[in-house]
Amino acid sequence: MDIALIRTFLEVAATGSFVNAADRLYVTQSAVSLRVQRLEDTLGRQLFTRSKAGAELTSAGKEFERYALSLIKIWEEARQQVAIPEGFTDSLAIGAQYSLWPRLGFRWIDHLRQTRPDLNIRAELGMPDRLTRFLIEGVVQAGLLYTPQLRPGLAVEKVMEEELVLVAPWENPTMDLQGRYAFVDWGPEFVHAHALHLPDLTNPGLTLSLGALGAEFIRRRNFAAYLPARYVKRLIDAGELFLVPDAPTFPYPVWAVWREDLPPEIRDPAARTLRAVAQSLNAEQDSVIDVLEEISVDHHVDRLGDEGASMDK
Repeated sequence: MDIALIRTFLEVAATGSFVNAADRLYVTQSAVSLRVQRLEDTLGRQLFTRSKAGAELTSAGKEFERYALSLIKIWEEARQQVAIPEGFTDSLAIGAQYSLWPRLGFRWIDHLRQTRPDLNIRAELGMPDRLTRFLIEGVVQAGLLYTPQLRPGLAVEKVMEEELVLVAPWENPTMDLQGRYAFVDWGPEFVHAHALHLPDLTNPGLTLSLGALGAEFIRRRNFAAYLPARYVKRLIDAGELFLVPDAPTFPYPVWAVWREDLPPEIRDPAARTLRAVAQSLNAEQDSVIDVLEEISVDHHVDRLGDEGASMDK
């Protein structure tokens, strides 16, 4: 059976829309419709009920979805196993959001290669929806995400808690950032806490949904922004970015998502090395917070979202 048809079916089922499935698969809507029709013709059953509101699985479609996921998983296992280079015995595909590759994901790979030199590793980049789909289908077996989605067959565990800190590319910055602030969108909880406690900076006219990639923007254009302490530590040490005294921090958890069927001989060393990397990063991150406390009034730093964190006090 054509794997492209199975993937298209699963994408329509996940998004509830032929249009959204086409966008995710980078094909036309007519191509999606044709693939689904071919699959329905092959199975002899209608898989979706079409309407102006979208596409909803029929009873036959719900039944087939279980088998479709199994088919994709078996295909991915076979493809990855066949692709293992000579001299390697096992394979692990890791997916992560862009902001989580530098210093976390890359170090994880380094430690894994030392611990399991016989392990063939593949890295994937994506946003949460794409990575979750990859995990469900078996394209990747482990993922690093800020906003994991709980799905059957997947296990989620907390890796570490990032500290988002306010930094600027000029010396001796202050909280007076009018016209020099870029709002990095770190999700609804951050947006809410930011609006509540930093109202003067809530609508700067410049919003970046780029995660840690925003560091490259602000460095070259002289803006301040909230970025992960883990990520910016090397830039602070190099004198390219500077902590803003008295700026509250924001805790932002990082999660590991594992396929539950990942063999223990692969998962155990992978989880162990990830914890070791996270522990070392926590120490580096703590050193950044220590510096921020040292340069802040009363040597104290509030957290966005906590009472008393308002900068109007």
